[in-house]
Amino acid sequence: MAQINPAALDFQDDGALSRPLAPLAAPSGRKRRFGIPGWLLLMLGNPKERVGLTIVFGMVLLGLLAPLLVDASKATEFSLLDARQSPSFHHVFGTTDQGVDVFAQVAWGARRSLALGLMAGVIATVLATVLGVFAAYTGGFIDDVLNLVTNVFFVIPAIPLLIDVTAFLHTRGLWTMTIVIALTLWAFEARILRGQALTLRNRDFILASKVAGESTRRIVFGELMPNMISRIAAAFVLVFYIAILVDAGLEFLGLGEMQKPSWGVALYWATVNSSVLQGEWWSFLFPGLAIGVTVLGLTLVLAGIDEISNPRLRVERKPRRLRRSAAS
Repeated sequence: MAQINPAALDFQDDGALSRPLAPLAAPSGRKRRFGIPGWLLLMLGNPKERVGLTIVFGMVLLGLLAPLLVDASKATEFSLLDARQSPSFHHVFGTTDQGVDVFAQVAWGARRSLALGLMAGVIATVLATVLGVFAAYTGGFIDDVLNLVTNVFFVIPAIPLLIDVTAFLHTRGLWTMTIVIALTLWAFEARILRGQALTLRNRDFILASKVAGESTRRIVFGELMPNMISRIAAAFVLVFYIAILVDAGLEFLGLGEMQKPSWGVALYWATVNSSVLQGEWWSFLFPGLAIGVTVLGLTLVLAGIDEISNPRLRVERKPRRLRRSAAS
């Protein structure tokens, strides 16, 4: 084995080790990059998530830009001079039997339908998360009571209950429909979140927080919920598009606020006037497409969240070079 000759080493600068190290200079010509959150990179890296977010963002943008695209009066006021016109340059989606512009119905209806779905999703998700996770963590009598309440709401059929409630309501405004729909959709997500919280309750980090003397609120909101964020986000998206479908169904049956433009109200009037039987397919097609496209976008977002949170569902794509070599 070769030995190192101490005489060959240069120790002339004995104070080199005692001097402070100079800071490393930043490479020239490189700009500082802004940090992107990891969850956003995962979402943008998923193909289904990108397509779903693009669709949902497009529908939201349509609703936000509705005042700039078309006047609100064209979505509600009748004009017999413009009645039964097929899609054209002046009326992009055509007009109804009463001369209502269908594009105005779709654009202004997006504001109400998306707002109702968003608010109902937030209310139902907050109720399901707080009650489900808190019941699973505390256990005992509180868990039994909350589980009983959840099962009662879970067993009651949502659609017949909504039909009965809205039929007897004197006001069917946006907030009324939002609260009614949210109170009937929170139970099934509360049950799912409770089951997931039960699996996390006895993990080491939860037990360590208990030993450290952390409060119940600190453990639930600071330890349990952050580890369930993907499931909570999936619950919100699921309730979001179910609320849109339920609201459109109730309005289609005439149980909504018929004076306000929305996608369900547009379908209701198209059915009442027998537009399809008279060959006016545009009165029914475009509001139905708006609902279908929005639900499709939210479904893709939900599928993307499932693939991100569950590694077993991820499909790893091979680089192009490997695919070409495999094909050759």
